[in-house]
Amino acid sequence: MTTVSVSDRAAHDLKADALVLGTVAGERSAALAAGHGLPSDAERHLSAQLAALHATGKAEEVLTVAAVPGVAASRVVLTGLGSAADGAGVGDEVLRRAAGAAVRSLKNAAKVVVALPSEDVAAVAAVAEGAALGAYRYAGVRGPGKDTKDKAAKGKAADEGVSAVTVVTGQAKDKAVKAAATRAAVLADAKAYARDLVNTPPNLLFPQSFADSVKERSSAGKAKVTVKVLDEKALEKGGFGGIVGVGQGSVRPPRIVTLTWAPAKATHSVALVGKGITFDSGGLCIKPPASMLSMKSDMAGAAAVAATVFAAAQLGLPVAVTGYLCLAENMPSGSAQRPGDVVTMRNGTTVEVIDTDAEGRMVLGDGICLAAESAPDAIVDIATLTGAQMVALGARVAGIMANDDTFRDRVRAAADTAGETAWPMPLPEDLRPQLESSVADLSHKGERWGGMLTAGLFLGEFVTEGTPWAHVDIAGPSFNEGSPWGYTPKGGTGFGVGTLLSLVEGYAG
Repeated sequence: MTTVSVSDRAAHDLKADALVLGTVAGERSAALAAGHGLPSDAERHLSAQLAALHATGKAEEVLTVAAVPGVAASRVVLTGLGSAADGAGVGDEVLRRAAGAAVRSLKNAAKVVVALPSEDVAAVAAVAEGAALGAYRYAGVRGPGKDTKDKAAKGKAADEGVSAVTVVTGQAKDKAVKAAATRAAVLADAKAYARDLVNTPPNLLFPQSFADSVKERSSAGKAKVTVKVLDEKALEKGGFGGIVGVGQGSVRPPRIVTLTWAPAKATHSVALVGKGITFDSGGLCIKPPASMLSMKSDMAGAAAVAATVFAAAQLGLPVAVTGYLCLAENMPSGSAQRPGDVVTMRNGTTVEVIDTDAEGRMVLGDGICLAAESAPDAIVDIATLTGAQMVALGARVAGIMANDDTFRDRVRAAADTAGETAWPMPLPEDLRPQLESSVADLSHKGERWGGMLTAGLFLGEFVTEGTPWAHVDIAGPSFNEGSPWGYTPKGGTGFGVGTLLSLVEGYAG
């Protein structure tokens, strides 16, 4: 876990492996962002370097300069903030990404000082979060003595990554600023856990090993999170036909894991339901081979839920939070579910299976039923649910649907606060007839067009009337198949953790 602290000392006096400063776009070349507090010789040196390197100051441009006179850190990392137009200052997400891009670029740097312009608590929080998130590295699965560059084999010290971030701010003694630094470290640790789960190869992460990971993290945590696991026998006995059907083709049976943070004086309760398909082959409706390579990430919703519950507990939020991880492996075999099968869900609804590659809504339907039985104040499910989400919104924007416009807007506001881009989507009633079945209560899939929306309509069938519910489709932003950007690495992104945590914090007042 990367530690995060704040300091009101001059940035150039702090000993570190790297000092991060901001640059802004100028008429001819980039310039240092205001408020850096550098001595004149350091300022002149860096300004000359910016000109010589033809720096632009554009957002996320990162340059490194070594041995800057008057600076205690061994190198200075200059990260672009773009144009600070009409004196309005730099946006929180710009700061978050700039800090993340700078820290992500570092090698062989354990201690980092970040001094970006931050005028209020929200800006300090954004800088701290971006830096801590940018420090993430996935260790991978490697042999003894190996690291990503095989340095150990060459007799060189392995790069352990950034372990400590210090954010420079004149408000370092403010309690709210200190709390923001603490929260940033907790959030980054939670997102790192979610990212690690998503990045883990599918032969190592399957329903039971996912459950074991959650139990291990619960046992190691300082805050009390209760974990309960329903195995395949309990699921069959409990009438969870949706998840049992999805998992019946695999030799690794399904699980529903319940995580509960229940503080004594909680005045509100929130239920979070996550899709956890640890590998999605498509079942008998098998996917093309190229489409399977990233399907280890089909459990990103469950990863986000687990990480959020632990973060809420670690922060001691006075809100009861229960996470439901709907874990299954969708595989083809002689025992696999068939198109045309009819299963009975947890609430007694019968569902005709149309396409075994539309399995996520089936496991979520059971999870939502279970969550509704506890009568929470609100339910949010989060899932890598549909390719239609990516067609509509691309790879970086999540879709939010809900049975209540006010609650949908509340989830959207939480996403905005977290810097996780999401867009409100409708649940049109005129699409509902597509879910009619001639042999069951529901057909589990509609037509191709509007597939994200009909998936949302299907899930809404399992929500108790009167309970605010939102569905967040993260098929695109949960996994980055392209190059890293900002504080977002290649692979698992941890998308959704920030949104869910901000939503829970909203209930804490």
